[in-house]
Amino acid sequence: MSTIKERIILLFSDFLTINIAWTVYYVIRIESGWIPYMSPTSFLIPLGAIYLYWLIIFSFSGLYQHWFVRSRFDEFSSVVKSVTLGCFILFFIIFLDDAISNSQAISRFLILIYWGLMIVCVGAGRVLIRSFQMNLLEKGIGLRNSVIVGAGNRGIELETLIKKFPQLGYKNTGFVSVTPGNSNKNLLGSLDDLHKIISDLDISEVLIALEDSERSKLFEIIRYCPPGIVNLKILPDTYEIVSGLARTNQLYGVPLIEVMPEIMPYGSKLFKRLLDIQLSVILLILLLPVILISGILIKSTSKGPVFYVQERVGRNGKLFRMYKFRTMYNNAEEYGPEWAGENDSRITWIGRLIRRVYLDEVPQLYNVLKNEMSIVGPRPERPFFVDILSSEISYYYKRLSIKPGITGWAQIKHKYDSSLDDVREKLKYDFYYIENMSLKLDFKIMVNTFLVIVFMKGH
Repeated sequence: MSTIKERIILLFSDFLTINIAWTVYYVIRIESGWIPYMSPTSFLIPLGAIYLYWLIIFSFSGLYQHWFVRSRFDEFSSVVKSVTLGCFILFFIIFLDDAISNSQAISRFLILIYWGLMIVCVGAGRVLIRSFQMNLLEKGIGLRNSVIVGAGNRGIELETLIKKFPQLGYKNTGFVSVTPGNSNKNLLGSLDDLHKIISDLDISEVLIALEDSERSKLFEIIRYCPPGIVNLKILPDTYEIVSGLARTNQLYGVPLIEVMPEIMPYGSKLFKRLLDIQLSVILLILLLPVILISGILIKSTSKGPVFYVQERVGRNGKLFRMYKFRTMYNNAEEYGPEWAGENDSRITWIGRLIRRVYLDEVPQLYNVLKNEMSIVGPRPERPFFVDILSSEISYYYKRLSIKPGITGWAQIKHKYDSSLDDVREKLKYDFYYIENMSLKLDFKIMVNTFLVIVFMKGH
C-alpha cells in the first residue's frame, strides 16, 4: 500500500468513525432525555468543528504518519493515547467554559462517555484497516521488493522468516554478498553492485543480516543505499536484543532495527514546519523595508544582480537553488569555488556590512517557504564540497537526512567557514543537532542566533 493510498484510507476511516462517535454522543446527550441540559445544541456545526479538532490532534500525534506494516495492537494503542490527549484538552476547555458561564458541572463528566465512544469507534476503524492490509499481504498483494545484504547463515535465516510471515510485507528478490566467494544460489551480486540492484529491481527495502566478521561493512552498505529512496533495517544479534543495546521493532517475533529513523516525533516535525512558515512570513513582512533598501544599495554600488543564486544540496541529496543577497563583486567565483576570507577583497563594502548582521541570509526565507530549507538545521553545502566530504567521511550521509537550515547549532558554536577544515570541524556540531533534534533545541538556537545578530558577532 503506497503512502498516499494509506493516508487517504486512514483519513476516510477517521472521518466516518469520528462522526459516528459524535452522532451517538449527541443522541445520548440530547435526544435520549437521560441527561438534563439548559438548552439544546445544534448537530451539524459542532460535527464539523469536532472533526477538524480531531484531525489536528491526530496529525500532531502522528496517526497519519506512514507505517508500511504495523500491528493492530500498536495501532489501537496509538489511538487510545491520541484520543486520551484530545479528550484531556477538551475537559479543560469545558471546565473553563463552565466556570465562565457558571454552568452545571455535569457537562464535564460527559467527556468520559465521549472518550469511550471515540476509542471504540476510531480504534475499531483502524484495526479493521490493518486487518484488511494484513490479509492482502498474506495473499501476496502489496509486498515490497526487498533485498537481503548478507548471504551467509543469518541472511538465509532472515529469508526463512520473511517467507514464513508474508504479513511482514517483504518480497525477497535475492541476496547481496558482502564478502567474495559466496555460493548462495540466489546471489544478485556483490556490495559494489548494490546501488545498481536497487535501481534495476525497484527495491524499496534493504534488509541487512551480517555475520560477525562482516560488521565493519555496515557503514559502506549504508553509503550505497540512497536516503529517502530505500528503507534500511538490520537483523540484530540476540546479545544486542537481550542486553538492551538495540532498540527493535518486532512484528510476528521478527526483530528488526530501523536505520536512519525519524528522530523528531511526527507532531513536532509538523509543528516545526508550521513555525517555519509563520516565522518566514512574519520576518519577510517586517524586514520588507530593509530588503528593499539593501537591494537598492547592492545594485547602486556594484554591477550585477541583487541576489546571488547558488546550487546547494538539500535533504536526501536533492539539489535546490539557494538565494542570498549578493555581497561580492559580480563573477567573484568565475574560476571555481573559493572560501571567503575575513578581509576578502572580493567582498563589497555594503556586502561586508550586510554579512556582519546576517542580512545576506534573509532571502533564504523564500527557500523555507518552498520547503527546501528550515529556519534551524545544518547549513546546506555546495555539491563540490559534499562530494569531497562524502568520500572522506563514511557517515556523512547522516547530515543529509534532514532539511538544511538558515541557522544551526554549528553556526552559533563555531566561526564562519573559511576552509574545508572548518566544515569538517562543524560536522560534529551538525551531528549533535541531528541526534538531539527537538523544538526546545530549535528555540535555543534561534535565541542564540538573535543575540549573535544583536551584538554583531556575525561573519
